[in-house]
Amino acid sequence: MEIQSLYYALAVVLVLVGIAGVILPALPGLPLVFAGMLLAAWAGDFQKISWIALVVLGLLTLLSLAVDFFATMMGAKRVGASPKALLGAVVGTFAGLFLGGPIGLFAGPFIGALLGELWHGRELGKAAKVGLGTWLGILLGTVLKLGLAFAMLGLFAFAWFV
Repeated sequence: MEIQSLYYALAVVLVLVGIAGVILPALPGLPLVFAGMLLAAWAGDFQKISWIALVVLGLLTLLSLAVDFFATMMGAKRVGASPKALLGAVVGTFAGLFLGGPIGLFAGPFIGALLGELWHGRELGKAAKVGLGTWLGILLGTVLKLGLAFAMLGLFAFAWFV
């Protein structure tokens, strides 16, 4: 197997792991997708993917980082989340991932934000509202990042084949 084929195989692995990372919080999703696409472009001596396409893909990657941050913060701020709730959402996300698999990943941020608000001294009703708002923000961010991932894949494929 020639070295170029190895580069392409690694590029595919980076893209697939990156797409998983859009959903799994432990992985830098779209930056890995971009790294895979950049590696594929480099392996092909930038003959099929122009620098313009790479700049657009890079900008979409940066946009994904902003979406991730702002969607979570907007969901939390709209319901008055404390910093402890945000910390709880992050801890809950990781705990849910490792302890509960897909269901834990789904419920972890909510439970973490809820517990963070209870730790902050809020009553259960307010804490549940904050947990839900934080969870919805994370969910919205994930959906938007998935959309960006597929837009990046489409742009890459278009640039590659046209």
